[in-house]
Amino acid sequence: MELDELERRLVPFVADRYDDPAAQIYAVHKMPGHAGFSYGFSVRSRGVEESWFLRLPPPGVKWEGTADVLRQVAVLRALDATDVPHCPVKWSGEDLEWFGRPYFVVPALEGDVARTEPGEWTAELPETTRVSMARQCMQALASIHRLDWKPLVARLGDPIPFDVDVTRWDRFMEKLARPEDFARAPTLRQKLLDRAPEDAHIGVFHGDYHFGNTFFSFEGELRAVIDWELTGIGATLNDLGWVATFNDAPAWAHPTLPGPSGAMPDADALCEMYREAWGAPLPDLGWFRALAGYKFAIITGLNLSLHRRGKRVDPTWETIGDSIGTLLARAEELLG
Repeated sequence: MELDELERRLVPFVADRYDDPAAQIYAVHKMPGHAGFSYGFSVRSRGVEESWFLRLPPPGVKWEGTADVLRQVAVLRALDATDVPHCPVKWSGEDLEWFGRPYFVVPALEGDVARTEPGEWTAELPETTRVSMARQCMQALASIHRLDWKPLVARLGDPIPFDVDVTRWDRFMEKLARPEDFARAPTLRQKLLDRAPEDAHIGVFHGDYHFGNTFFSFEGELRAVIDWELTGIGATLNDLGWVATFNDAPAWAHPTLPGPSGAMPDADALCEMYREAWGAPLPDLGWFRALAGYKFAIITGLNLSLHRRGKRVDPTWETIGDSIGTLLARAEELLG
């Protein structure tokens, strides 16, 4: 949606929500987003100024899966009764009157996502602060995984079986760039299927849990876990395997990539922080870490292919692509 059109649509929406026909809208801007479109805007009403984020699904797609923004609303509202820092939903709906598609609005927060690249603000903080930030993230993750998931099935769907979490990536195998880097993938895939857990904890998972999806004050206080497009119900240790992989130096070809840069505690330290927060052993953790490496190798190969074909141009995938082989090798090592 063009910004001028969005601003026109926001005028009656804000007037209705604020019960103020004279409410003024300003600073409407586009924000980063993948599965949905995110916008920021501010409102001046009766002498008070407030800033908001609006999330919409992309145009021209079915409002399901990652494009169903109300899935995110269901989880965010469930988090209201927990200690998990998150953005509370102020307004949401599937009525098409305002934006022509479902939507939700949350308040803007002061701070920024954790940025761990060398020279970024998070990497420049004292080590004790960075360790505290990591611990807060692992405590929040454990609390997310304790959510009662059964009331959310109607919106999120049934739990994803372990084997499906392996085989659902098969459809991308013929679309990957650098197929020579995937020589060990079939063997790894079979090992993952043969050793799939039978009784891992089931619950709500975030789906893309890494430090770039955690929002902090500049003093290092976790303000919100953000970007819930990939949320669902299934084995919750998938989230831990994911964030561990992005902070596991042996999985990466370039030590300058965000995870292996050393700004945050490494994979083993993060897993221990989570174990302490969870309060119980973590069976089959190596399997979930291996699955995360397998999945991200495929995601990298797919995105590199899209980049090279001009479908979704992003040259950073050329650098990340060098880690396809190391991600798969590390996954095999973690399986034992």
